[in-house]
Amino acid sequence: MYKNLAGRAVLAWVTACFLSPAFSQTPAPHAPLKIGFVYVTPVTDAGWVRQHEEGRKAVDAALGAKVKTTFVENVAEGADAERVIRDLAQQGNKLIFTPSFGYMEPTLKVARDFPDVKFESITGYKPAANVATANARYYEGRYLAGIAAGRMTKTNVAGYVAGFPIPEVLQGINAFTLGMRSVKPNAKVIVVWLNEWFDPPKERDAAMALFNQNADVVAFHTGSTAVMAAAQERGKMAIAYHSDMRKIAPDAQIVAVTHRWGGYYTQRAKAVLDGTWKSGNLWGGVKEGMIRVGDFGTKVPKAVQQEVLARQQDIAAGKLQPFRAVAGDVRDNEGYVVIAKGAQLNDEQILKMNWLAEGVQGRVTR
Repeated sequence: MYKNLAGRAVLAWVTACFLSPAFSQTPAPHAPLKIGFVYVTPVTDAGWVRQHEEGRKAVDAALGAKVKTTFVENVAEGADAERVIRDLAQQGNKLIFTPSFGYMEPTLKVARDFPDVKFESITGYKPAANVATANARYYEGRYLAGIAAGRMTKTNVAGYVAGFPIPEVLQGINAFTLGMRSVKPNAKVIVVWLNEWFDPPKERDAAMALFNQNADVVAFHTGSTAVMAAAQERGKMAIAYHSDMRKIAPDAQIVAVTHRWGGYYTQRAKAVLDGTWKSGNLWGGVKEGMIRVGDFGTKVPKAVQQEVLARQQDIAAGKLQPFRAVAGDVRDNEGYVVIAKGAQLNDEQILKMNWLAEGVQGRVTR
């Protein structure tokens, strides 16, 4: 009897050991990495936020059950942003993407209180131990769009609806102008400042005002599709920004300058998962696949499409730099030499840009 009891005890102990978590051959699954995204406007079918939402979806598609992503939309820059970012950190998100320039300071402030959370400040420029910064070289796409606009314009006048006069926007205006004037030396670009990133009625009104000033093509650096819709309504041409906008402006779109975040976001999420995440600063462009020009409209001749795509390949190969003076000095619109013949701006100079190129009608407060 005692022998049978002992045998049963041993069997029970062995069974318990192999069924317990410590001895199980199948390890318990890890909880998914929680990732938060903060969006400065509502999620729409096209635009700045749409491109980042596509990036979030790419993370889900690539990493599946390893991650759990969430987003908060239409978050104003400033105090609202800090509150939302802090809430995401408190909810257990260990990686938080904040893609708007005005989120930079709130991100840094929250990051100091959550050292175990990784933050990605997109378009920000101030890193920290747990805050990485990243941006795209939008100006490379702007230069290519300028070539397309120069080939398509009949009035030699383009309009540009701009949000705020920060370096990123100035880079785009200047690259667009230099690209346009590389094929139409006498072309001019009229800038309208909105001091808003997202205000569809104001964006539309600005585009209409530019058309009334003889512009037959417009570009923009704002967050909605209103400029494209205005061009479609007036029978004019426009450069789509952020997303392909042919659904909104099937006859007006010349080309789209788009930015792609899926690859970068997925790479950074993988780094958190495998413990290799480090703070850094990436400024990627055509070469890195973060900037792309394409989605030509039906009215753009094949020869123009081929020219633009060839120049895009030149940028990817390092053969073409938008801010290199090749034929002669590059001057600003006040007559000062800003790039001497044969010279090229370095990244620090581009990031601090505070001038408008010759051919631009507009002013920048220095």
